[in-house]
Amino acid sequence: MKEYKVVKTSERNAEKVMNDMAKEGWEVVTVTYWSYWWVSLLITFCREA
Repeated sequence: MKEYKVVKTSERNAEKVMNDMAKEGWEVVTVTYWSYWWVSLLITFCREA
């Protein structure tokens, strides 16, 4: 069974977030550019539960 997590972050912090999540066994599934009032990234991760 897979487990998913969505994290909202800035472009500036995206690499750190992805590296930190990878250390916990998470893999990036998608990255979505989101612009509403400010620019952010929505990163979807998954791992085996």
